[in-house]
Amino acid sequence: MIGALRADLIDPEMMFTGQGHAPQPLTPSELQSPHTPSEADAWDMPDWLIEQFRAALGDNAEVAAQALRQRAPVMLRVNRRKLARTAAMAVLAEDNISSDPHPIADTALIVIEGARRIARSRAYRDGLVELQDGSSQAAMAGVELPAAPRILDFCAGGGGKSLALAARGDARIYAHDVDAARMKDIPERAARADVDITVLKALPPTGTDHFDIVLCDVPCSGSGTWRRTPEAKWRLTPERLADLLRSQSQIIDAAAEYVSAGGQLIYATCSVLAVENEDQIDAFLAAGPGWVLRKTHRFDISDGGDGFFVAHLGRA
Repeated sequence: MIGALRADLIDPEMMFTGQGHAPQPLTPSELQSPHTPSEADAWDMPDWLIEQFRAALGDNAEVAAQALRQRAPVMLRVNRRKLARTAAMAVLAEDNISSDPHPIADTALIVIEGARRIARSRAYRDGLVELQDGSSQAAMAGVELPAAPRILDFCAGGGGKSLALAARGDARIYAHDVDAARMKDIPERAARADVDITVLKALPPTGTDHFDIVLCDVPCSGSGTWRRTPEAKWRLTPERLADLLRSQSQIIDAAAEYVSAGGQLIYATCSVLAVENEDQIDAFLAAGPGWVLRKTHRFDISDGGDGFFVAHLGRA
């Protein structure tokens, strides 16, 4: 708190007075001038992560680190199966929620005022909008959907990406997660959105069932979302990152077994680190033939979206 006050050019002695409910006056050591900030201090992250950011983001590394210190936007995805974006804005306004269209995706709204009212609003209760980050919306909008595809969301979690894909058309979507408890709200959310999503408590045996698209939104460092969970960057260790890398590699290998001939494997993370993104894709392609990289996209940390990575792989 002392450092935060000084960063805002506020004399800490004006706040630490001991009067009323104010904290006690500062000690002589606390009153001393702060030490010369290190690079890690300036970037507000553990020093070992700085090289990871530089390797992934180059000249934009420090910009991204500073962006992670700011408040994240509240973003909504409009359910285009039910209404247009402008109509959704009008319904939200009925509950005193002010929003604007955001260019990151044609379903995206950024909430200007009234974010605390969303969960109780008619637009939310009736499945007209869902809380979803803009980068995640844009990534799902970029998935090419064939006619009536069978889609497996391999690491579905709460089902946000399944819902986004289901809202686009006539896909048959199957949601799976190794932690089934994370999917408990999917049936209710799907019913509210007027879409069909089948929750799989267990995956079929490999070789017996195939899908046109398999989505792998793998567990990751979450480094693109640290402005939402700032404590996470201090909990991440080199050892924990190494565990995540092993898990990601295992997941993409397992998910690939369910992709039909000519189908797509979509790999996604909410990380900005190259070791979790491009390096994982390179390793997967080098491990065996039969796959081609169709495209990748990095989403910067912005006023409408978190840091996000997506790779589209095709099976020959």
